[in-house]
Amino acid sequence: MATAPIILVPGFWLGAWAWDEVVAALRADGHDVTALTLPGLESVDADRTGIRLEDHVVAICAAVEAAAAPVVLVVHSGAGVAAYAASDCLPTRIARMVYVDSAPATGALNPDFADAELPFRTHAELRQENLDGLSKERLQMFRHRAVPQPGATLRDAPVLIDDARLDVPSTVICTGFTSEQVRAAVAEGYPWLGGLAELTDVTYVDLPTSHWPMWSKPLELAAILAGLAADATAGA
Repeated sequence: MATAPIILVPGFWLGAWAWDEVVAALRADGHDVTALTLPGLESVDADRTGIRLEDHVVAICAAVEAAAAPVVLVVHSGAGVAAYAASDCLPTRIARMVYVDSAPATGALNPDFADAELPFRTHAELRQENLDGLSKERLQMFRHRAVPQPGATLRDAPVLIDDARLDVPSTVICTGFTSEQVRAAVAEGYPWLGGLAELTDVTYVDLPTSHWPMWSKPLELAAILAGLAADATAGA
């Protein structure tokens, strides 16, 4: 039986290439998979000065609408802001939202960010992240291929007007933090986790590894996504 189409959206500094190993595993298992590169993240030479959060929302919505059936929309890290806004635009076209070390933010990630773009993190800043399972070669590749993030995607707030988004089934795959830690942070009211306090159907999956599980545990992540796609089809 065919499963729900899967759309993969990378987080800050990344393009569709970040999902290559996950895409290969899912396609080998027969899944319909699309990985996106959001506007302004095509290359270091791309013009990011005019890219807004809404441009990312539109790009995600276009991929969702192009799919043959309601999708499993998988988003990583900072892409959770645009993806949550996309679920507000097209709630009936999304069978399940999946937040990979991410969350449905209800406000801007950094409303005071003034620059045109956010450069990739310095070596010292990157070392403060959870890098479990990432090889030196992978980190070198990351630094080589990373693209600055359009600044407006940090300071723009998502437009959320349709309460139908609240009923979209959602799963949080917890990698850098445990599900217990994420639940506790939701209870404390952190804005970037705001949507988790208002959604009606949220489940949590623990996958202890780095903030970038598509590299540190790609096969394990692909297996989780395959199961969610199958469940989404069974529940349709």
